[in-house]
Amino acid sequence: MSKPEPVDQIIDPSWSVYAAPLITLLQVAEQLDVDQKVLLNEVGLDVKDLSIPDRRFPVMVYYRLYQAVALASNDPDIGLIVGRIGYLKGLNFQLYMATVCKSFRDYLNLMPSTLKLRGDLGEIRAHRDGDLVELRWEPLLLSTQRKRFLSDEMLSASVRIINSICIMPVNVAKASFSYSKPTNLVNLEILFGNNLSFDQPHSSIFFHRDALHLPMLKQDYQEGPDHSHPFRDFFEDEDPSDELLLSLRQSIAQYLPEGEVTIDKLASKLNVSRRTLQRRLSDRDTNFLNILQEVRSRIALRYLADGRLGITEIAFLLGYADQGSFSSAFKSWHGVSPRDYRRK
Repeated sequence: MSKPEPVDQIIDPSWSVYAAPLITLLQVAEQLDVDQKVLLNEVGLDVKDLSIPDRRFPVMVYYRLYQAVALASNDPDIGLIVGRIGYLKGLNFQLYMATVCKSFRDYLNLMPSTLKLRGDLGEIRAHRDGDLVELRWEPLLLSTQRKRFLSDEMLSASVRIINSICIMPVNVAKASFSYSKPTNLVNLEILFGNNLSFDQPHSSIFFHRDALHLPMLKQDYQEGPDHSHPFRDFFEDEDPSDELLLSLRQSIAQYLPEGEVTIDKLASKLNVSRRTLQRRLSDRDTNFLNILQEVRSRIALRYLADGRLGITEIAFLLGYADQGSFSSAFKSWHGVSPRDYRRK
């Protein structure tokens, strides 16, 4: 295996990643019999620093660790392994995402934002390509585009996620990769099929547009860890006679992970004008912002009761840009931080 090209040092110093992607790389290294202590020393990391899930590290540390693991393991398919572990560790979060989406099309609208949970690495974006839909990996640092490992990781995780949240399988019609053709294609063909092309402008997977209408998997667990029903409708106990408030709350819950929940978007969803929605809420002695915060507060308690969700994941599901913003809001609602509430 050839030595990976050095990562371009011209990088925004504000770019960072959470501890989770670094921990995943170390877990892969351990499985490939690579000494973790040597890796940590090589990139200047202290294992104690990684014990704080919401701590952020310079993105350059992540790239250096990736290269160090790749060189030490001498495994050209390492990105596929990292993608598999990342998928497995995030599966519970993806199942929660499925509860707010009715179809695969809805999920794709949220997909670009989910990578923010990892940090400043890039996005997976959907593009139309004739009768196909392209899921394209768009790295934030363009100099990584022709490197194999990150492309493999992102596409590997994407394929597995898609086929775990849709009721019917989503078959990959073809896959393209921005790097040169490897000597051994066995593992790539197992995951992506035989229609592969290399030295392309982007690393992407393609599937037929019919898949956009596939329904999402709905979990049928009877109870969550707190004896609640985390996979049922959040507002099933609402007064069914007030259809406006019930529909508004359910729609807000669906749009929260997109990050920008506006009254205009929700009015359009409910097929009413902004002014009409405002007037109807005023008739009920409330307003849109009050309902929005009420929904966030209520769902936050539900999510925090499930220890399988991290604070950062909960912040994302509630539409906050970062964990700090969510913590500040939660403290204003309940008088304690999310972590303290969970401890109690």
